[in-house]
Amino acid sequence: MSQLLGAASYTDSSDDETSPRDKQQKNSKGSSDFCVKNIKQAEFGRREIEIAEQEMPALMALRKRAQGEKPLAGAKIVGCTHITAQTAVLMETLGALGAQCRWAACNIYSTLNEVAAALAESGFPVFAWKGESEDDFWWCIDRCVNVEGWQPNMILDDGGDLTHWIYKKYPNMFKKIKGIVEESVTGVHRLYQLSKAGKLCVPAMNVNDSVTKQKFDNLYCCRESILDGLKRTTDMMFGGKQVVVCGYGEVGKGCCAALKAMGSIVYVTEIDPICALQACMDGFRLVKLNEVIRQVDIVITCTGNKNVVTREHLDRMKNSCIVCNMGHSNTEIDVASLRTPELTWERVRSQVDHVIWPDGKRIVLLAEGRLLNLSCSTVPTFVLSITATTQALALIELYNAPEGRYKQDVYLLPKKMDEYVASLHLPTFDAHLTELTDEQAKYLGLNKNGPFKPNYYRY
Repeated sequence: MSQLLGAASYTDSSDDETSPRDKQQKNSKGSSDFCVKNIKQAEFGRREIEIAEQEMPALMALRKRAQGEKPLAGAKIVGCTHITAQTAVLMETLGALGAQCRWAACNIYSTLNEVAAALAESGFPVFAWKGESEDDFWWCIDRCVNVEGWQPNMILDDGGDLTHWIYKKYPNMFKKIKGIVEESVTGVHRLYQLSKAGKLCVPAMNVNDSVTKQKFDNLYCCRESILDGLKRTTDMMFGGKQVVVCGYGEVGKGCCAALKAMGSIVYVTEIDPICALQACMDGFRLVKLNEVIRQVDIVITCTGNKNVVTREHLDRMKNSCIVCNMGHSNTEIDVASLRTPELTWERVRSQVDHVIWPDGKRIVLLAEGRLLNLSCSTVPTFVLSITATTQALALIELYNAPEGRYKQDVYLLPKKMDEYVASLHLPTFDAHLTELTDEQAKYLGLNKNGPFKPNYYRY
């Protein structure tokens, strides 16, 4: 479980300090089935959602297409994701497709309060605010699930916390649930563990490993947002800095490409010889973390693992080394080991802590080891459009699948759907696809309309 340690409030002190749980708020229709920071911010949030819609062409196309048929009519979706303007476009699309939704946040710092307010104002039961405590986090999830007269039949999860909570508290709910759609490495890992143990009692769709998520959200999104998160929190200069990136999966590849382009000297750590060889071919030095820990200026974790950066590593870092995480959970950097009496924590600005050793050495810890880009900056809307469309199609697929098509196991989205998601985004670039002739299609042994690659093709 992600340990949400010492969740100090990251909001301005000028903000109202009353916990949203203690406030009585109603939207303009008189409903109070939500819990957000301030319902009065709804108008600002609505503007942000409208801006996001411009960059999310596929979801808007899906809405148009589904105005006639409602493929999610009768679906009751309980969701636990980052609550941002982009998620709001997804939620409102699911609503347009006929679904009822209830939503909580999968991260205590990534919620945009004004967007949560806009969703609550337009009738979505949303339970989330920026800077929740750990107790708030689980309370919000519980408020989504445990409602009289409302029983979810689909789960959309990011990180597996919602799925875990239902297993722990309300296992009987799974009798009515048709499927789980999960989008993070961490959450998918948990699902495979359940499946292996024979405890997965409904089909699950692993959206994280669908091509349209891996190759776009994980690679291109991190390539653009890593610099943004670092710059906003530290105002640092990248040229000539020595950086170690732990993990050379899609996220690590994106981070390394961006830093290299800025003139940083980049080292990579990796456990997998194939990813390691890719890093070498891309011009990065492959090292063990303890070989470079004394000299690097920045440490970035992208592994999806735990205790990648330990207290021993933190002790050996040089003064003012920046430490941050780009993986989903907050388990990669052992932040708990820094909460000891001999170390002083100093909040420097929102999401930036200086941890000071007795000899005066300090490290700069960003977002308390949580997801840097979503906690400290924003991520490109267009890339999230690709992921959100994949999530929507996975929900439609699982919800409408005939009895028996999916067993109690973890599935990948059919390739045809991946191709469909990609094709919906091409008009943005005024891109023109070539079509196969009948003769060419026969030569390749393909259907003219795809799928164009076998399932094992790796792009």
